[in-house]
Amino acid sequence: MIDEIKNDAQTRMSKSVEALRHELTKLRTGRASTGIVEHLKVNYYGSDMPLSQVASIAVSDARSLTITPWEKPMVAAIEKAIMASDLGLTPNTAGTTIRINLPALTEERRKELGKHVASEGENTKVAIRNVRRDAIHQVKELLKEKQVTEDDVRRAEDDIQKLTDRFVKDVDEVVKAKEQELLAI
Repeated sequence: MIDEIKNDAQTRMSKSVEALRHELTKLRTGRASTGIVEHLKVNYYGSDMPLSQVASIAVSDARSLTITPWEKPMVAAIEKAIMASDLGLTPNTAGTTIRINLPALTEERRKELGKHVASEGENTKVAIRNVRRDAIHQVKELLKEKQVTEDDVRRAEDDIQKLTDRFVKDVDEVVKAKEQELLAI
């Protein structure tokens, strides 16, 4: 019973860290990355599809992306999706190829993005602590039902706390790496 609770807590905590990593790939750093635009939704014959499913996205150099739609009529829809996004990017179209030049980040924008990264990291830590709280609550419920002893509960709480500490450390490392990436010119 307690092992199941610990395994569930570990799974949920690791999913929180993965969600943070996924969220941070969407942030624009000084370098071009396909992750910046992959998640954009494009109207594809009446349904919204991720950009990565209607076009090929490539990094042509350190500061530009090249998007080549699978179908010619999709060029306008992709341009519209990029302009509507909050990324602040301007697409340049030449035939069926869309080129996006990424301007250099200002120091002010870097600091703003750094704060956003820290905020996302803190939100993930809160989610991990909520998982810890739920797991400890479940263990204490087992004690109330007299399915485990108090010693088992104490050991389980220590194990859950160690798990929590490990995942919080992972979050700190992910946030620190992204902040360094943002500050690199």
